Amino acid sequence: MRMKRFVLSRRWRILLSIVAVLQFAACDSVTVEKYHYNGIIATASPIATDIGLNILRDGGNAVDAAVAVGCALAVCYPEAGNIGGGGFALIYDADLGNITALDFRETAPASASRKMYLDSRGEVIASSSLLGAGAAGVPGTVAGLFEMWKKYGSMDWYRLLEPAIKLADTGFILDAYLTNKFAEYAKDLSIFPETKKVFFKNGAVLGQGDRLVQTDLAMTLERIGLDGLDGFYSGTTADMIVQSMQNNGGLISYEDLAGYRPLWREPVHFTFDSLDVYSMPPPSSGGVILGEILKILEPFNFIKYTPSHPEYMHIFAEACRLAYADRAVHLGDPDFTVNPVLELLDPQYLESRRALINLQSTANSSEIGSGLPEKSVVESESTTHFCIADKSGNVVSMTYTINAPFGSKLVVDRAGFLLNNEMDDFSIKPGVPNMYGLIGGKANEIEPGKRMLSSMSPTIVMNGDRPLLALGAPGGSKIITTVAQAIINFTRFGMNLQKVVEHPRFHHQWLPD
Repeated sequence: MRMKRFVLSRRWRILLSIVAVLQFAACDSVTVEKYHYNGIIATASPIATDIGLNILRDGGNAVDAAVAVGCALAVCYPEAGNIGGGGFALIYDADLGNITALDFRETAPASASRKMYLDSRGEVIASSSLLGAGAAGVPGTVAGLFEMWKKYGSMDWYRLLEPAIKLADTGFILDAYLTNKFAEYAKDLSIFPETKKVFFKNGAVLGQGDRLVQTDLAMTLERIGLDGLDGFYSGTTADMIVQSMQNNGGLISYEDLAGYRPLWREPVHFTFDSLDVYSMPPPSSGGVILGEILKILEPFNFIKYTPSHPEYMHIFAEACRLAYADRAVHLGDPDFTVNPVLELLDPQYLESRRALINLQSTANSSEIGSGLPEKSVVESESTTHFCIADKSGNVVSMTYTINAPFGSKLVVDRAGFLLNNEMDDFSIKPGVPNMYGLIGGKANEIEPGKRMLSSMSPTIVMNGDRPLLALGAPGGSKIITTVAQAIINFTRFGMNLQKVVEHPRFHHQWLPD
């Protein structure tokens, strides 16, 4: 990923990032996209966007900017940006012309067990997988950012964290969006004194115009900047995490932290309308299910439709139901279960699924099952995605999360960052939906060290040897359908990128009907 000196060409302006939770016409976040001759950045925050752009201006590449943006969002977008969660990234290396996939998803602690959230009668204990230290998986974000920097970065590691350190230390003024999020979740954020210390003032949650200063977080980022992985997974920060676990009934241990490793994986690859689409493999379900949806739809002629035509919406929804039915049965952490990726994307199998679509009627979702023998499934609303392209043509498409807005609602005392509640993304009990209504099964049940299944779908679309689109989204179970509609709206319906982002979307995930 050498830094080449030339002005950003027109083709690199074809960059898309969907960073809003879109439900039909509703959108409660904004995309902040900026162009410069050094590159293009699209994030959920103007502060993070500017920080990333400054890295590009100073000669950094797309991965350098991604590290800076990822850390900045942990400061200025705390509902989803994080160092206490995990995620996935696709990286296009312009020198080599290849795409790699990095998995830095959280893992279940070593002392986690299949029935840990069930009472003596086998019923789910309310909120046990959602609130507090017991809901947290072992964080992977810091390891993921460090791993991508180690392989592709060109600037000094501390230099990339320095803007986030300064931002946390000096603070920033809350805008209307973050103010509304704080107000919406004030009750849960007030449960833990450690969290109130950061986000409350004089007994009330911070409001618009208040300055959010996060001195403890600045010190944590400083340790990470100076010591790399040891600044988070061992030493002072690890002490704080483990102490928080012990004080609040959590499971993450020193051994869990020291043993965490991000993993390079082979991206899921398929074609759609002669374009090459690359997305995340399991433990993300994103690439496989995105591929199922688009390949089921590919033979249909959409020329006579508009994106809001009832017949098109019916066909799209039916394709989604068929794909999500497979998702609920077959997919999980590939280190623990066999994922039939090739079988699910096999042309003959896709043809058999396509044949189930009736243009005149729809069946009950309860009557739809997987088309393969059974050999599970869940995920987050408050996730954030960003895309970066540098002047050399390198591209990063990255999605990361702490699951629910503000994760577990627990800030690690004296470390200043929120912990995830990703344990809810496991199948807590077979057949019982998670907080987003997704049904899980055996393939995604809790096991020590296992990565929970995800819907995150960072995606890069190639036109020959040139990147055409880089995209992804937050939205939990809606991530995959959002990305699928974005690709279709751009390629089939000819929308420009602004219209793709703004156009209303619809969603079906098999169950609930």
